[in-house]
Amino acid sequence: QVQLVESGGGSVQSGGSLRLSCAASGDRSLWFSMAWFRQAPGKEREGVAVISRDSRRFYADSVKGRFTISLDNAENKVYLQMNNLKPEGTAMYYCASDSRTCGTACFNPRLLAYWGQGTQVTVSS
Repeated sequence: QVQLVESGGGSVQSGGSLRLSCAASGDRSLWFSMAWFRQAPGKEREGVAVISRDSRRFYADSVKGRFTISLDNAENKVYLQMNNLKPEGTAMYYCASDSRTCGTACFNPRLLAYWGQGTQVTVSS
């Protein structure tokens, strides 16, 4: 089993920055791939960024150049640095993990086995 706990959400103005954290605990073999997703009200959950234990990174086109995903193996944490936030970035942000290396396939939420409870990000214009 894996437990994932997100933190760092909040309210910012358009153009602002936030850094989300996801603390992982449990069976380390179950989080080879780590991903951030977001879900706005009335919309489907969408993949934002993926990182594997060997530090390969993948980003959704909508966040490339603005978001950075990173992994601290010693602390068992994955981070999402979000810069130049836009109002359309308002959503609940979730951390997810899986034991497989799945690259951009990890953008499909049905492939990720373990999920956190989410942290809310609100971007005002």
